[in-house]
Amino acid sequence: MGRVLGAVASIAVVGVLAGCGVEQPGSAAVLGDTSVPLAVVQSQIGPILDKLTPEQRSQGVGPDIARFVLSLELTRDLAQKQLAAQGLTVTDADVSAYIDQRGGTAALLQGQPFDESQLRLQIFNTVAAAKLATKIAPGLAINADILGSASRADAEAKARTLAAGGPAADALFGDPRVSQRGTVLTAVANASEASSVAFGLPAGSVVAFQPDPQQATWNVVRIVSRSTDVASDPAAVAKLSQRDLVGIGQRTLQPLADSLGVTVNPRFGVWDPISLSVVAADQSPGLIIRPAG
Repeated sequence: MGRVLGAVASIAVVGVLAGCGVEQPGSAAVLGDTSVPLAVVQSQIGPILDKLTPEQRSQGVGPDIARFVLSLELTRDLAQKQLAAQGLTVTDADVSAYIDQRGGTAALLQGQPFDESQLRLQIFNTVAAAKLATKIAPGLAINADILGSASRADAEAKARTLAAGGPAADALFGDPRVSQRGTVLTAVANASEASSVAFGLPAGSVVAFQPDPQQATWNVVRIVSRSTDVASDPAAVAKLSQRDLVGIGQRTLQPLADSLGVTVNPRFGVWDPISLSVVAADQSPGLIIRPAG
């Protein structure tokens, strides 16, 4: 089965515009009591479209760009709240230093349809995620029951059976080649897995998701327990790569988003906790079944 869990992209923008209502007029989305103004998102879409080739524009990428922009805004708002909760900050100087270390603004924008402000927003989200992971990852772990599956339909059927429990759920673990029970995964030792949706779910949840859209394999995971205070080897923490830190840090935003609630204007789609982004209403890359009550 290889690695049963896998990383899920933090930004996934696909499909058509659809979704549920939004709580505040003039909002593109509402996060808890914070609104992302519709005008803020709209003002960013046109300049990006203007930088695309006629062929790119003819492919109808406007909705995808709108969802991408809104996802960045929501991620920034979540990151700011999480940073404050953890007693951390990301300054303009931090963002500038990150950009300078990678060749400067011009180099990073080469070939990209974004402007400097949008680049800095993306870098803010990246730096914030790494800082959050540095603090949170050492204590983060899950105990999980894991199943492999070859298709979405089969994975979702298994997820529902697993969530229902009983003998039928137990029977799913008959083949050790495609099933594991009571698997303990820590963020430090299992960095790529720690960026997946499984690490952001509370105990009792069941999720079916596709770790890599380029492959047919699906994962079904039941969270037995989730811990935020396990002991970790400081040397192992120091070995986490920047990419690992960013993936883990982004996933730490998932419980916060769940607790605050994210409502997206139907012009854009819905918030998807699996990809941590705005997607079209019918394009969620998986299924989450939360514990009753």
